[in-house]
Amino acid sequence: MKFGIPKEILEGESRVAIVPKLIRQFKKEGDEIYIEKGAGEGSFFSDADYEKAGAKIFDDVKKLYEQSDVILKVQPPENQEIEMLKEDSIFIGFMAPTVRKEQTKMFADRKVTSFAMEFVPRISRAQSMDALSSMASIAGYRAVLIGAQHLCKFFPLLMTAAGTIPPAKVLILGAGVAGLQAIATARRLGANVEAFDTRPVVREQVESLGAVFVEMEVVEDAETKGGYAKEMSEAFIKKEMEIIGKHLEKSDICITTAQIFGKKAPILIKEDMVARMKPGSVIIDIAAEQGGNCELTEAGKIVEKYGVKVVGAKNLPATLPVDASQMYSKNIITLLNHLFSSDNFDFEDEITQKSCITHNGEVVNDFVKKTLEENS
Repeated sequence: MKFGIPKEILEGESRVAIVPKLIRQFKKEGDEIYIEKGAGEGSFFSDADYEKAGAKIFDDVKKLYEQSDVILKVQPPENQEIEMLKEDSIFIGFMAPTVRKEQTKMFADRKVTSFAMEFVPRISRAQSMDALSSMASIAGYRAVLIGAQHLCKFFPLLMTAAGTIPPAKVLILGAGVAGLQAIATARRLGANVEAFDTRPVVREQVESLGAVFVEMEVVEDAETKGGYAKEMSEAFIKKEMEIIGKHLEKSDICITTAQIFGKKAPILIKEDMVARMKPGSVIIDIAAEQGGNCELTEAGKIVEKYGVKVVGAKNLPATLPVDASQMYSKNIITLLNHLFSSDNFDFEDEITQKSCITHNGEVVNDFVKKTLEENS
């Protein structure tokens, strides 16, 4: 088959779908790899690196699309990119199909078989394909470093001739992949860390990383069968905010990571809660691109109010493009090996079925269909 990797066109996106060292895996199967000129530059992979690995460099992206059977990308494609896809070709990458209604319809109209990396189910045999978790781990790490940069005090305990400086207090909201990595990073920097999550089952993981687990007195089932967080009742959210507010007032930094799959992120921090925080405190909102967990969050911006900085963190994995591209490449290669393990796609298989969004001219993913119908 002929695989095409175009350069990402989203401003600030520095990742590339496939890194040079993994090109050899395609060549073993006799496949052809086409790379748009400069596609790897943002991740510090040169065209020469790709050519040495056996890829063909294309100056004209239209020709790359015309000659490729499969297009591999990181970011969801824009209209002009979808229009270049051949009819009956295959697309694999992030898609955000529930919020990009027009683009999802375009995929179906062009009879493109599309697979969304964020829809790979969170089951044990799909762990090596789970790009959401890979990128979330990077985001959690990076969020803490950004917080340390903006905080007006040290992270670790320091005992100096000028006196003892207490460690920073960090509150992590959400103990998923991003939250756990944030906990680990903040602890490495010497902070005292508390972590809040609606799922009691994560307590052991939080405490194993050296953080204090903040419990809720009222418990609801907070997780879907697929391993994603789900929307909670109003009464639950009200109680949740009360608990968060008490701990927020004592914190120097808060990292928010709460997201609901396919939907807007839940508001966990109201403006009045920010007003009660200590002057000089910082909120790093990883969920900014999904609407944010803080009422004051603006994606890609730093909002300063009540003496508190609210950082609307945007596309954090792209700020560490070398490792992010390596990890994403491994995820996508593993998914490809699974999808093409037989002559035809096995839609009875859970991984194939749930990650496929469009096929044969229609939206075939049940979750996406239902969400689009509800929002139409």
